[in-house]
Amino acid sequence: MFSGETMIIIKDVLDLARENSLMIATAESCTGGLIAAALTSVAGSSDVVERGFVTYSNEAKIEMLGVDKDLILVHGAVSEPVARAMCEGALEHSNADLAVSVTGVAGPGGGTEDKPVGTVHVAVASPNSSTSHALLKFGDIGRENIRRKTMLAAFSMLLEAMSGQVSIA
Repeated sequence: MFSGETMIIIKDVLDLARENSLMIATAESCTGGLIAAALTSVAGSSDVVERGFVTYSNEAKIEMLGVDKDLILVHGAVSEPVARAMCEGALEHSNADLAVSVTGVAGPGGGTEDKPVGTVHVAVASPNSSTSHALLKFGDIGRENIRRKTMLAAFSMLLEAMSGQVSIA
């Protein structure tokens, strides 16, 4: 289902989480569960994958993750504040030690001048450190490429978060 290179990254994320005794939660919008699916494609991943939230609609972000409706109204669903709130909400609504969230415009439609197709926000949060964020601008490289690159960026940020801190949990 996933390429050899991608499987190496997935296994690296799972192994590092296992080494650090960390449980991971995902909160996904534009990837529609792809990150959780990739993590759980490896047998034995249940010892580090706590749960995944697919919050494609604004209502789902509000109901499942506790994202403030006004945050979405003011900044839009595809924004840094919402990505951060999604991530922090995933932590609050799970037993995870580390969470990653993604929200973006995968296309082919839906883009605006301010947020064109290929604009993605990724955030990673843990209870004892500040939430990190990345703004990605892939351009209109096609829906599947945007989703795949977003997934890889999320894995990269998870690896960075786990590698960069002695104690996340």
